[in-house]
Formats: sequence, C-alpha cells, structure tokens
Amino acid sequence: MSATLRLPGRARPASPRLGVMDLLHSPLHDRHVALGAKLAEFGGWEMPLEYAGGGVLAEHKAVRDGVGLFDVSHLGKALVRGTGAAALVNASFTNDLARIEPGKAQYTLCCDEDGGTVDDLIAYLRSDFEVFLIPNAANTAAVVERLQAAAPEGVEVVDQHRDFAVLAIQGPSSDEVLQALDLPVDHEYMSFADATIAGASITVCRTGYTGERGYELVVPAASAGEVWDAVLAAGEPFGIRACGLGARDTLRTEMGYPLHGHELSAEISPVMARAGWAVGWKKPAFWGKEALETQRAEKTVRTLRGLLAQGRGIPRPGMTVADADGDVLGEITSGTFSPTLRQGIALALLDQGVEDGATVVVDVRGRSESFTVTKPPFVQPSTKES
Repeated sequence: MSATLRLPGRARPASPRLGVMDLLHSPLHDRHVALGAKLAEFGGWEMPLEYAGGGVLAEHKAVRDGVGLFDVSHLGKALVRGTGAAALVNASFTNDLARIEPGKAQYTLCCDEDGGTVDDLIAYLRSDFEVFLIPNAANTAAVVERLQAAAPEGVEVVDQHRDFAVLAIQGPSSDEVLQALDLPVDHEYMSFADATIAGASITVCRTGYTGERGYELVVPAASAGEVWDAVLAAGEPFGIRACGLGARDTLRTEMGYPLHGHELSAEISPVMARAGWAVGWKKPAFWGKEALETQRAEKTVRTLRGLLAQGRGIPRPGMTVADADGDVLGEITSGTFSPTLRQGIALALLDQGVEDGATVVVDVRGRSESFTVTKPPFVQPSTKES
C-alpha cells in the first residue's frame, strides 16, 4: 500500500513539496491529538505514526498478541457503478474479478502499459453493476482518472476519498471486539458484510495489512468519531491499543507485504514484486498485460526476496546488497527491526540467480553485515484462522 511515511531511520523522507498546511486530515485527527499521537506525513495526509504510552514496539506486540485499532482513513475510496462496472474493472486491473463472487474482495494491481505499477488496491465486488475500490492515498486520483478515461457510456467512476473513514481492527482478539459491538464475524477471509454501528451504516471487511486475523470498517466520515470511540470502549476488556502507521509498517514487513513506493512502483512491476498470483494471466486483456508477459517469460528482471540478519545489523531502504566478492546483487526496498523475531529483516530486489539460503552482504552505515536470503513471510500469518 502507498508510502511517503517518515519512519525512524527511513532513508526515504516525506515529500518536501508538502507543508503542514497542505496536508489532509483524517476525520479522527482530533482523537489522535488527544491520545498524544506523534504525527507524520503519509501520502499527502497527516496521520499517527505512534501514540504516547508505548510507541511502535508496544503497538506491534498488541496486534500480534491481542488487538489493535488503526486509523487508515488516508486510504483511497472510489466507486465504479453502472452497466458494465465489473467488466471495466476486470479489463483494467491485473487480477481476474471473475474468480470471486459478489460479497468478496480481491487484491489487484493497476499497471501502465510498460508493466510498471501505478497502484495496488483492493476491489470489493458488490455486483456486476457496482465495485468499490480502496487504492492508496497518493495514487487514488491517478487510478480514478485512468478508469474514467476508459469507462464506456453508462459506467460512472466516482472519487469518494473524503466521504469515508477506514478503521482497521487487527489481532487475535479482533473477533471478540466485533462481537461486543454486535458486528458480523462469521464471514470468510477477503469477504465483507454490511452492518450498523453507532447509528451508521458501515461495511465490515475481513481484510487487513498485518498478517493477523482482523477486520476493516468502512465508515461514513461524519460517523467516524463515534465508531472509533465505540470500538475502543468495546475493546477495553481485551486490552485494545490505538496503533499508528509505524507499527503497521513493521507488521506488514514481517509478512513480506509490498508497500507502494518501496516494493511496487512505476519502475517495479508485479512480476518483479512476485505478485504474479494477483495477475489473471488467462484474461484476454488488462493494462500492461503484454509487458508483464514478456517479463515473466524472459526471467531477467530482479525479483523480490527476503533478507534475515545473521547479526545485529538493521537494514534500511536503499542499502546495497552484494555477494562475498563485493559484486552488487540488488537493493533493499524495505528494512526494519522485527519486534517479533528481535532481529533485522528486509525485502530486497535481487538478481534472479540468487538462491534462497545464500548469504549476502549489506553495507549498513559503513559496516558489512551478513544476511540470509529467504522467502517471506518472516512470521507465520494468521489471517485465515477461524
């Protein structure tokens, strides 16, 4: 999902083009300030990085062991509706929408004609006539504009970015929190159900970005504060903790989930990111199909791998990966300290010849640190547990 987040130690700072007055705010901004959140720029929005009274490590642990609540309202929202709505989405994005039925969600990618990734997003199929999209914050306008340009007569593409908030309830105790709110918890992973809370009609999605069992609530912006308060109150007996985007980043890195601007970009295709599972290769057409098929067949591009520190080195984006002789093999796209494993982990684009289990060397602030090449996830996911 999309990134210009300023995390501690990140090599890629927030965009200098945006001043504080230019940043968009979540409808929950006042609540974050009241909770003592440290705020940071993310995709043009000022969002909580971490909260007072624990910080990233405590918030990460809350999600792995119990339950955490995230405000991810910066994520985009768009609606495609009308006769042929689902067909437009299917002809545009990589994944095959015909694989799912109404009431299900699907991870997919929007590519340009050379195979570069404009965005990765979730498509929620309501019917052949209505598809709700959640793209990344910084890329919403680009996705909407491309769909609008391709839309046939009778299909409308509406940017609803500011109309809704998105709250993510993530962790092993997330079911208990939703049950306390009389919200549905019996639907399958990557499916959604309509419900009501605090007088607001919401959508409860069995999705998330942490690797834990969890839910995302799509809430009308005007009702976001009441819903946030209700979730925190219902979660209090289960030790719920408000969590910022710093913990969201360490959680998703442990899972090997891609972040747009790091593992996916205009220069990094789904093939390079090893997201071919989200490509409907048998579909007759989608944006970038020919270029992606060529990359897939030629097998010459660098591909995404995991790196696990053998020592105490903490990798960061942009660091070079080399072999024992100093020959460059690739570059780190995301790197952090894993709170679960208590060691450094990274995602990196590496030459195709590098094998899993190989030892590579990363220049960590002038020190040569050894890492083992591995296949993510670094931590076993629990998204599909009942």
